[in-house]
Amino acid sequence: MTHSPIHQESLSLVATLLAAAALGACTPQEVPGTGDPTNGAPNGASESAAPVLETSQLTPPVLYQAVSAASAEVVWLAGHEGRWARSEDGGETWATGDVPGHGQREFRDVYAFDALQAVLMSAGPGDLSRIFVTEDGGTSWQQTFVMEHPDGFLDCLDFWDRDRGVAFGDAVDGRLYLLVTDDGGESWRRLDPGGLPSALGDEGGFAASGTCLRAGPGDRGWVATGNGTQPRLLATGDRGDSWEAADLPLAAGAGRGATTVEVRPDGLGFALGGDVGASEAGPRVALTADGGLSWSAVGDVPFPGAAYGAAWVPDREPATVFAVGPGGIGWSRDGGMNWALVDTLPHWAVAFGSSSRGWAVGPEGRVTRILIPDSPY
Repeated sequence: MTHSPIHQESLSLVATLLAAAALGACTPQEVPGTGDPTNGAPNGASESAAPVLETSQLTPPVLYQAVSAASAEVVWLAGHEGRWARSEDGGETWATGDVPGHGQREFRDVYAFDALQAVLMSAGPGDLSRIFVTEDGGTSWQQTFVMEHPDGFLDCLDFWDRDRGVAFGDAVDGRLYLLVTDDGGESWRRLDPGGLPSALGDEGGFAASGTCLRAGPGDRGWVATGNGTQPRLLATGDRGDSWEAADLPLAAGAGRGATTVEVRPDGLGFALGGDVGASEAGPRVALTADGGLSWSAVGDVPFPGAAYGAAWVPDREPATVFAVGPGGIGWSRDGGMNWALVDTLPHWAVAFGSSSRGWAVGPEGRVTRILIPDSPY
């Protein structure tokens, strides 16, 4: 079943609901104005509450394109040239390595269960798209999936628990492409495309940050799409067994659409994107206050170009979200309506392991630890 995009006359209502949910006691008239990027704190937040960034460079200086935080201490990275990295002490030190025999792979997503178990996904046309798992902290890797279709292209993956996970790829032969696993990534099967919504032209995901797909609580999950005639949100309420589609009010067309999505248990959610090849091209932020049933183009990220990745800060109120892209890092403390710029260095992905500690990654081996004051680790 396909839902129409939210009507224009409903935009203000959704924005008001989102503001009330994100800001708690604030009335609609008390919603903060546009954030001031000069001090890194959106209006309504003191400068002392602005995040502290600690940037380092890993060797070799490859592009790290995805990050997964299993906790405040354990974090894994996925990089190009077959590289991965892992920290077990909150980013103080890093172990780095590669998957032997796969130095040409571009690892664009990673899911960390803990310090020993993780799943890596490489992206690229045909058999360049593969999935690997480790159970010994990266000492050895087992290849568990190879794309057989020459036009296939994996974009992102995620897990509900230790066993059940899902992966998404660009449409193949005009049909959506979704994989599921019931054994922690040891094996994968493609969902019958006949039971999925019809693909819109060359619709697919953007393998930019590993966050075009999210598995959430209550067996729910979301996929943000683009590159078609209309960006969409694919949603499941039964761990991937069935999916529905809803339009997103974001920039549409080739190279445009939604790149990253996440919905909180309380129903606040975002779908961000833009044009991956242009500095400015239509709406880049879509927000929901009802778990994804309706969406509104409200607010905009504070850096040029598309947002590649984004993440909620868990267990933190007001609702706080970080977004990253080649134009920098931005953050919002009102659910994504108002933003402030905190860095101009290129970053591809961001994730948080606690209410006050996260990581953003990007080119040249860049790893930026994000510390948010006034909250225990």
